[in-house]
Amino acid sequence: MRKALLKLNLVVAAACFAVTAAAQSNVIKIGVNQPLTGAVAASGNFVTNGAKIAADEINAKGGVIGAKLQLIIEDSKSNPTEAANVAEKLIVRDKVPVIMGAWSSTYTLAVMPKLMEYKVPMLVETSSADKITQLGNPYVFRISPTSGMEATSFARHVEPLKIRKADFLVVNNDWGRGAAAAFGEMLKKKGVTVGNVALMDAAAQDMSAQLSRIKDSDADTLFITTAVEQLTLVLKQAQSLGLKRQIITTGGSQNPDQLIDHAGSAANGSIHSVMFAPWFPELSVDPAMSRSFIAEWKKRGFDPGGMGEGARGYDGIHTIAAAIAKAGSADSEKIRAALWNTQLAGLTGKVAFTKVGPAGKESGQSIPAVILVKIENGKVGRLK
Repeated sequence: MRKALLKLNLVVAAACFAVTAAAQSNVIKIGVNQPLTGAVAASGNFVTNGAKIAADEINAKGGVIGAKLQLIIEDSKSNPTEAANVAEKLIVRDKVPVIMGAWSSTYTLAVMPKLMEYKVPMLVETSSADKITQLGNPYVFRISPTSGMEATSFARHVEPLKIRKADFLVVNNDWGRGAAAAFGEMLKKKGVTVGNVALMDAAAQDMSAQLSRIKDSDADTLFITTAVEQLTLVLKQAQSLGLKRQIITTGGSQNPDQLIDHAGSAANGSIHSVMFAPWFPELSVDPAMSRSFIAEWKKRGFDPGGMGEGARGYDGIHTIAAAIAKAGSADSEKIRAALWNTQLAGLTGKVAFTKVGPAGKESGQSIPAVILVKIENGKVGRLK
């Protein structure tokens, strides 16, 4: 009797294992590496919310190659070392064949050696430092613009905005320094004088010393590159110091609606470079998609000011899903190969990858839209 019971238990256990394995085979895991706590937590959560909308949308239509998408979301805690640890966890522990991340250029650069080590591709949704795609990492595919691309797009606005001399206040990391270098080079080519280039720590809350030095200069324009939380403080402190400058922000992580809500009148007159303009869905390559995304974002009760960043996460997951469908497999190498031939219309523009970097080790770079908007009297308007 005992032998019969033991045999029955083994059969039941084997059946349960088979059911579990079958269930797992109907799920494709996608790693999401974002800063959900820490200095830039708001931005990371916005990107993640957009990713969730995309995954739910795809799964409601049957998923990809007969499987549902499962987002494995991990918190980098706004720290580059933790971002690299998270990437390794996602690959080794969770067995994800592809990752989306890692918001900051500094975090992305920290993750990149892990991609090479484990041969797992990563869709870069936000980071803009030019060197990310110049270092020779064939597992990197970026849908956000580089600082150089953003500067090139901005060049046509230099004359209309009457920029003659510009100062910079940027976060002291790869993103901020890269933006200052790219925009500074572009401005010089346009005959603009580049003055002060002031740096601020990503976690700093008092920028009055840097702003005081900038106030003493004779520049007419101040370019700022940092996340929305710190930008809110900068605008308020600039107003308090009586700093009279044309203020332009770069990087697409400014959330103009959030600035209006939190910086109030200090945000008036500021100009912002964005990659998705939810105030003007008709500017999208697919206006119907934009309106649907905006409606779903509002339906879920997400912060309206986060749609600009949420669009990046949305496009990132849709791009990965399209590559998996094209590959016909959830194998990392097959997904990487398929990304080169993946094309789709996204909220942030048309996605298609070109090769950038050393021959034989090229990274993929897409060319998204860049739109300039201005806050006036508490409302967002477009600059043509």
